Amino acid sequence: MQSYQEFLDLSVGFPQDGFEIIDDELYFHDLNLMEMIETYGTPLRFTYLPIVSKKIQQAKILFQTAILKHNYRGSYKYCYCTKSSHFKHIVEEALKNEIHLETSSAFDMPMIDSLERQGTVTKDITVICNGFKTYQYKQYIIDMIHDGYKNIIPVLDNKEEFNLYDDEIELEEPCALGIRIASEEQPDSQFYTSRLGIRIEEVIEFYNNKIANNPNFKVKLLHFFINSGISDTPYYWNELEKYVTLFCKFKKVNPDLDTLDIGGGMPFKDSLVHDFDYEYMVNEIVNRIKQICAQHEVMEPDIITEFGKYTVAEASGILYKVLGRKLQNDREKWFMIDGSFITNLPDVWALNQKYILLPINNWDSEYERVNLGGITCDGQDYYNQEAHTSSVFMPKTRKLQYLGFFHTGAYQDVLSGYGGIHHCLLPSPKHVLIRRNRDETFNYEVFGEEQNSKQVMKLLGYQ
Repeated sequence: MQSYQEFLDLSVGFPQDGFEIIDDELYFHDLNLMEMIETYGTPLRFTYLPIVSKKIQQAKILFQTAILKHNYRGSYKYCYCTKSSHFKHIVEEALKNEIHLETSSAFDMPMIDSLERQGTVTKDITVICNGFKTYQYKQYIIDMIHDGYKNIIPVLDNKEEFNLYDDEIELEEPCALGIRIASEEQPDSQFYTSRLGIRIEEVIEFYNNKIANNPNFKVKLLHFFINSGISDTPYYWNELEKYVTLFCKFKKVNPDLDTLDIGGGMPFKDSLVHDFDYEYMVNEIVNRIKQICAQHEVMEPDIITEFGKYTVAEASGILYKVLGRKLQNDREKWFMIDGSFITNLPDVWALNQKYILLPINNWDSEYERVNLGGITCDGQDYYNQEAHTSSVFMPKTRKLQYLGFFHTGAYQDVLSGYGGIHHCLLPSPKHVLIRRNRDETFNYEVFGEEQNSKQVMKLLGYQ
């Protein structure tokens, strides 16, 4: 019978970029995962920070290349969507690449202020402030604009949001604003229109009635987010055309409008059969915007993107040990892991999200079909399908087995409530940060130890 390694190679082609097998063990971007397990134990969450910079640079090159190819007259600006991972080590790594930020809630603003005070950013940084804003969020925006942040752009999510800015913002130069379009949902959605943004047919009327003759404000940016994410589908291209057309009509009545924020939604590699053509999609987006603007005889806008998952997902993974094997009937074999999908990878449970799943050791062994079970007492705490197949396969062995989920760096820490209380009181796992030194060696830093019982008892009020 084939070994697990031969089976995977025939199934999907392996090794792949970022993964290789050395002496029967899996390496991730040259990281010796078994060595990490022996040093730090399991369950172990890890983040390899250079991947963040790598993904940003890849996207910037794709857009700059497309702009040159199509003689596109606008510029490109990469904004990091902070809600994907607010952690300081992530944001600081991203900011090494001359990028800007997109925010979604009030506490983003003191985070940016903290980065400015320590010298990581300057007050010239562009900050796209999205979301339905609480009074506190709006007040933070106003205070930071008055404090000298020159390129904070509040994106109006509703008409009433403008009123507080109109009452309180006083500057020598007009304040730049954005407007978010309420996009149409996908055909299979429970709703027709997004709850976020201003209705497309009301955008220009609202501008004419409230902002056009106000000398203190200029609408510089039009923003939309297509809920399918960036995808080569009729739905995506139809929606893109609709919103670029609105930009053209809007610019004819508002010459200050010069920027189109096309949102996020660039996919990350979540399976070993991921075949998204990034170069084609970026070229097509830039070309279609240019063509639509040409049809309306309008100057092409500067383009902003807000990539979050794309930026951080592929930098992280989580490693587990198989605690035990259980045969519950003639066909169903379970590997019980020393963690939980519900508490460590909540998108698996909530959204049926798939990640790249691979064994860490025993690649020369034969393979078998298994189900993976988490150790909470919840019937939904399992993983039994991969993106490219309706099954999970692991090495068939009685030896100690380790396995890893990869490209898990977006949202999972914050959705699981980092440092808080978790289902069945399972502790947050240890988290290790990895950087690469100039001599190509690795630098390891324990960002967070595994949660202990005293911390949990204190949170619950027992201490």
